[in-house]
Amino acid sequence: MKHLTIIAVLLVSMIATAQTDFEKGMAKAFDLWEQDKMDEAENMFERISNAEPDQWLPHYYIAQINSLKSWSEKDINILKVQLEKAQEHINTAMAIRKDNPEILVLQAQVLTNWVAFDGMTYGMKYSGKIAELYANAQALAPKNPRAAFGKAEWEMQSAKYFGKDTKPYCEAIENSIELFTNFKPESEFHPKWGKERAKQTLESCKG
Repeated sequence: MKHLTIIAVLLVSMIATAQTDFEKGMAKAFDLWEQDKMDEAENMFERISNAEPDQWLPHYYIAQINSLKSWSEKDINILKVQLEKAQEHINTAMAIRKDNPEILVLQAQVLTNWVAFDGMTYGMKYSGKIAELYANAQALAPKNPRAAFGKAEWEMQSAKYFGKDTKPYCEAIENSIELFTNFKPESEFHPKWGKERAKQTLESCKG
């Protein structure tokens, strides 16, 4: 019994240490990101993902960084490398955590990167899939603000593209801001972005 107790204590200690290492690594990665050192942050997330194969969050943030870098990219070759890397890590995150609304929203964002780069080529290919991803994310988590805002923003941009009135979507965006206000992430490292973007979009659609 004494030996079993010692083993149990050692296991708990090892788990606690692993969690501490993960948390320290994630905190360091976010600190680098806040300093606008996106490449260094990405490298840190990659090291964490290699050390913690059961964690989906590092893969999520590697994908998000590559998505964010792609919004302003004009070179198709660079864009392709970034978005293929983002997709690879989204696929890994999905394999670790199935039916996760946060990952579905990020997948929609990455497909939107392609549409934003070349709407004529990728609009028809991905528009339906993007709408489906947001709908699925919102169905899984009706109170998730990123799912609600992403769906409303996508529908607004689609309406704008086809010359339709975008104001009906202002209410949905306003509702998403309330969701952002009330949203509590599972941990300090879980996604919590989007509120400022939602506020800016609401101002523009009311203007």
